Amino acid sequence: MRIEVLGSGCAKCNKTKELAEKAVKETGVDAEIIKVEDFDKILGYGVMITPALVIDGDVKVAGKIPSVEDIKKWITK
Repeated sequence: MRIEVLGSGCAKCNKTKELAEKAVKETGVDAEIIKVEDFDKILGYGVMITPALVIDGDVKVAGKIPSVEDIKKWITK
């Protein structure tokens, strides 16, 4: 599984990455977590507001920090 955290490196983006790492650890899912700061790549997903979380190419949330519980739901489906 590939999890991408889209954002410029702001506090909210870093928090989103931290929560994604926590969710992966708690569920035991095999996932690669990548921080994407390239604006062209971010825009390529159609994301205009960060932070955003992308799982296997599918944008799950943009413009807010997701909860650990939400991330767990998305990665265990």
